[in-house]
This record gives sequence, structure tokens and C-alpha cells, in this order.
Amino acid sequence: MYREGTKIELSPRQLEIVGLVQKHAPVTGEQIAELLGTTRPAIRSDLMLLVMLGYLDAKPKVGYFLGSAVVKQQSAAVEVTGMRVKDVMGIPVTLRETATVSDAVVTLFLENVGSLIVADAAGALVGIVSRKDLLKVTLGNAQAATVPLSMVMTRYPNVVTVSPVDTVLDAIRKMIEHQVDGLPVVQPLHPSEGTAKVEAIGRITKTTVTRLLLQSTAGEL
Repeated sequence: MYREGTKIELSPRQLEIVGLVQKHAPVTGEQIAELLGTTRPAIRSDLMLLVMLGYLDAKPKVGYFLGSAVVKQQSAAVEVTGMRVKDVMGIPVTLRETATVSDAVVTLFLENVGSLIVADAAGALVGIVSRKDLLKVTLGNAQAATVPLSMVMTRYPNVVTVSPVDTVLDAIRKMIEHQVDGLPVVQPLHPSEGTAKVEAIGRITKTTVTRLLLQSTAGEL
């Protein structure tokens, strides 16, 4: 029985129904059943639940449309992905390249982050080190704690970065394409000198994006 405040997980068939309605609306129950390769009575309970939860709306003699819940989610996604990275980025967690693996492990746990930005004495980005990097070097290596980060980090310019003026959608695409959980947000260190050096001024992660989507859906942005 559905109670207010109870989260209901949609079944694969119910998700497929929502997708079909999104693609073919307005569409009748008989047409949905035909597209699913089943009968109208077989999906009657699915359609009733989806209408009750707001995923679908139904109009007599017309058919089914996307409901307010889906429309709200889509609007939230458009709003979030169109935002600029500079407006949502978090504070970068940075260590010097002379810091050790031990320093990095402690910092990861204290800051509760998945990766650390590595900078030189001038503040320029020189690399990034992740939990996976640290795990690789520490397993079976009794001397790992004293190894400098410069020996285990991914070096810039091989680090995938994002600009403050890029959109959140740009950042999402890069994270998916390169299979990383987060990106440093960078800008030129000394623009007037025309050098290729950059500094990390923030970070954006998959967790950041997920939190924004949840807040936007709930109307908290």
C-alpha cells in the first residue's frame, strides 16, 4: 500500500512505459500494450500506479501524456546542466608535489574526497592523485608512505580539466567520456605572460551534480 513519504521504485516495465509515452504521446493504453507485446489488462495496474504517482497523465478518448513528476524532473535537469561550473564548484583540496603518499591518504580521509589536486610552489597545477592511484602504490609496498606524490600522480597536461565558464553539461560529458568521478576547475595562472600553466580554483564531481539535481527537483535551488 502506498503511503505518503514512501519511496516507490518503478519496475523495468513501468520505466519502459514512461519511455514509450514520452516518445509517442498522446498514446492509448492499447497502443502501449501493443508496443510492449502484451495486453491492455496486463498493464492496467502499471498505468494506474504511474498516473497516481504523477509520472503519467491520462485524458479520456485521447490517451496518456507525461505527468507532472516527469516534466518537473526534465525541467530540473535542463536547469542544472545549463548552469556554469563557476556557480556550483566546490573548494579544491590541494597538496604540494613534495607531499608524501601518507600525507595524501590522511588528507583524503579528513576531507572525504575522491581525489587530490597537486600543485607546485607557485600554485600551478602539476597533477592529480586519486584513491585508486594511492591504492595501487600502497598494496604490498611497505615503503609507500614515504613516496612523494610526484611519483604516483597523473601529470598535467594529461589531467582532464574544466573551465569555470563551461556548463555543468560540459563537465558531465567529460566525466563520462574519461570515466572519472571529478574534475579540477582551472584558469590560466598568469594570463598576461601567455604561459600554459593553470591553477585549480575549484572542483566539480558527480556527487556535486547529483546533489544539484535533487535540490532542483525539490525546488531548493
